[in-house]
Amino acid sequence: MAQQPRSKNTASRASAPPGDDNLPQRELIVVAKPDVGLRAGAAGIASVAGADVSSLAEILASEGANLRPLFGVSEERLRAQAADAAPDAPDLSIYYSVDAPDARLDELAERLLADDAVEAAYVKPAAELPVALEIEHPEEINDQLPLPEEPPATTPDFTAQQIYLNAAPEGIDARYAWTQAGGSGNGVRIIDIEGAWRFTHEDLLQNQGGVVGGTQIDDLGWRNHGTAVVGVFGADRNTFGVTGIVPDANVRAVSIGGIGSAAAIRQAADLLGPGDIILIELHRPGPRFNFQSPQGQRGFIAIEWWPDDFDAIRYASSRGVIVVEAAGNGSENLDDAIYNTRPQGFPASWSNPFNRANRDSGAIVVGAGAPPPGTHGRNHGPDRSRLDFSNWGALVDAQGWGREVTATGYGDLQGGTSEDLWYTDVFSGTSSASPIVVGAIASVQGALRARGRIPLTPSRARDTLRATGSAQQDAPGRPASQRIGNRPNLRQLIPAAVQVPQPWVGVQFTGAVPANSTRRWFTFNWPAHWHVLWTVIPTNPRPGAPQIQWKVQVERASDKYITYWIEVTNLTPASADIEARFAVLGW
Repeated sequence: MAQQPRSKNTASRASAPPGDDNLPQRELIVVAKPDVGLRAGAAGIASVAGADVSSLAEILASEGANLRPLFGVSEERLRAQAADAAPDAPDLSIYYSVDAPDARLDELAERLLADDAVEAAYVKPAAELPVALEIEHPEEINDQLPLPEEPPATTPDFTAQQIYLNAAPEGIDARYAWTQAGGSGNGVRIIDIEGAWRFTHEDLLQNQGGVVGGTQIDDLGWRNHGTAVVGVFGADRNTFGVTGIVPDANVRAVSIGGIGSAAAIRQAADLLGPGDIILIELHRPGPRFNFQSPQGQRGFIAIEWWPDDFDAIRYASSRGVIVVEAAGNGSENLDDAIYNTRPQGFPASWSNPFNRANRDSGAIVVGAGAPPPGTHGRNHGPDRSRLDFSNWGALVDAQGWGREVTATGYGDLQGGTSEDLWYTDVFSGTSSASPIVVGAIASVQGALRARGRIPLTPSRARDTLRATGSAQQDAPGRPASQRIGNRPNLRQLIPAAVQVPQPWVGVQFTGAVPANSTRRWFTFNWPAHWHVLWTVIPTNPRPGAPQIQWKVQVERASDKYITYWIEVTNLTPASADIEARFAVLGW
């Protein structure tokens, strides 16, 4: 059908008008110095380390401001959760949010930063949906309006318009995945993080757990956006409407309403387990325009650039939860040197997270690519080329369709008076790209679970996406060197993840153990998903009795790698030569 006329839909913009408390607002984040042992509660603030926090209390009192743990639970509980996650899990107990009038946030941040108990104090711009302003064309995306005509008694089948489900390179080949055991996402749990959803939609009634955290934002633009996102990967399998990439996955949502993005990420992580997936459908204005938005969403960036969001993502990753994050619609080169400059108020230890050589949140970052020319009668450039609004750079791991995505919500494909019957065929942006990548990952996880295999870890999911898929293409003025990565191809992804290789055996090291003594070796950088058995054999004959015994200890050195510690004891009064043999049984 022809593209619907565009008009400015104020409900689709995420920034909050003055006085509207329901839409996201700016946030003042405080990071306490760890050795202060700061504690904040209804009775005020205190220090469990005996530090003097009276000056901090005076600053807050003078402004009528309140300090509360950013992540919503006590500092002790946050520390305990971090200890249960992984040795490298971040300490979320040092993050606080300050409740104060918006007009006072900037000056209050400066005052707090000067206090001896405070490591950092910064004001975060309000989170927004990736509903980009096109850079080359003066129009917005995801502001489509519903058709006024009432729909027919039975919604038509729109799956033929979901070309992103088709075989590669035009799609991700979800239809192939559906022929594989578990390829529809069986047993996989997904939580979407943004603002609002319509879980009463006629095509979102199966396998949906609804909103399980935060308060939904009462705004049509946010609600349409969330409904479309969930529809891309989670719409029901039936005879009408659309079908999600993984219709058998369990889908829930956590809203940033009332709690903010970082707390929403932590809540979602605690509701999931290893191999499950979080999708973050947010971005913020970055330093390009001094954290303002004078040019629509030009200069908006992925939210992990802010310390609290980065550590919330890292917390989720440390629990084995895969985080998929929209790169943002700011038309930004995320490799630009501007992102190396530490903003006023950030922790002194901060470094640019867009450069993974500095530090790595563990997230999979998604850019927006053009769909095949002619999709829905429109042309956005060469297939898989970077769309002009999409951020790009070495950080970006994979791309999805950034235009012409058919999904639930909005009503430009099927409209009427009931939101529960609305569909769109022009959902766009890194908003539409990210749920496509989520669907691909969830399909692989389902296939692994169906085979009794270990699910992809965050790093292995990222590596597998980068190693497979349909390659990014050049476009005039937007070469493939402006990286948004490959489009997933499930016909490659699933075999790459589930393949069982032929057993591989060998000798890793040799050595000697003195008489009646014990020696210890370690061998590192073994992929964490490999199944490895170790055997230690004496190589100098000494018949009559056992010569050696050994034990193997295991260190999870990182998400990617295992270190094996092998301790060998010589049971004889003579030196024993040994060799350590490995057998890789599969992965």
